Amino acid sequence: MTDLIQILDPKAEIPDPKEEAVAPPRVRAREPGPRPDWLRVRYSRNETFHALTALKEGLGLVTVCEEARCPNIDECWSAGTATFMLMGDICTRRCGFCAVDKGTPRALDPLEPAHTAEAIRRMGVKHAVITSVNRDELPDGGAAHFAATVRAIAQASPTTTIELLVPDFLGDLAALDGVLDAGPHIVAHNTETVPRLYRRVRPQAIYDRSLAVIRHIAARPNTLSKTGLMLGLGETDSEVEDVMWHLRDAGCHILSLGQYLSPTTKHLPVDRWVEPDVFNRLAEVGRAMGFKHVEAGPLVRSSYMAHRAVE
Repeated sequence: MTDLIQILDPKAEIPDPKEEAVAPPRVRAREPGPRPDWLRVRYSRNETFHALTALKEGLGLVTVCEEARCPNIDECWSAGTATFMLMGDICTRRCGFCAVDKGTPRALDPLEPAHTAEAIRRMGVKHAVITSVNRDELPDGGAAHFAATVRAIAQASPTTTIELLVPDFLGDLAALDGVLDAGPHIVAHNTETVPRLYRRVRPQAIYDRSLAVIRHIAARPNTLSKTGLMLGLGETDSEVEDVMWHLRDAGCHILSLGQYLSPTTKHLPVDRWVEPDVFNRLAEVGRAMGFKHVEAGPLVRSSYMAHRAVE
């Protein structure tokens, strides 16, 4: 190519071959442009990562890290931490942002609470995070299964603090009380987005019902309440701040804010890349509102660095 240019025009400027080899930034479908530098994740998997993988598979456990395609999986698993997901890997709801499979779930595994507790004991986990799919077909939404898991962890690893990320149990506060009675230290229920977007983002959820769940958790003595929101679904910063005020009025203690990433081209598109400075400002606003702990950043997920809230 260079020789041809010189033949056609001896005075032509010869392009740098290194510059010719640089590929244009990749733009994924349903994203507003190339992913910025702050969303780049360095993948690194050590022996701890592979040991955790073997342990999880040997006990037949499911992690939300894999099901939700979390960008932090290498960092967390290599550090020996994972968020376990109870009650299978099929959800009864069809949220537009979530990568977990939808459909008819299988029967509950009665050994799952004990297996989860055994994994946490063998890993030496100091702060365990447990979540689940939605199981709306169960009479209690799986609340008793959550409670059994909390008790199994407390027995197997008494020094481990326990954090749960629970569904709304269709607003059944008696079922939620069954979970709270088991004695978890932190109970989270994610708000996910602003009320204007609920019909599109969480069509089977109700914003006020989620607030009622958070309020009920916050009212329980010796239990910290927590929630998380995704940014980049079409909300405005002022709408996010309004939700933050609603959460504080509900008594919420801990807040996480992170960038939404579309799992596949079949999921909701990303509306915008939220600058790190915006996350920093919202974190400062949240602390000024009175949240005990705010974790905010492009790669933050509800369970990311969850232990920092109890340190």
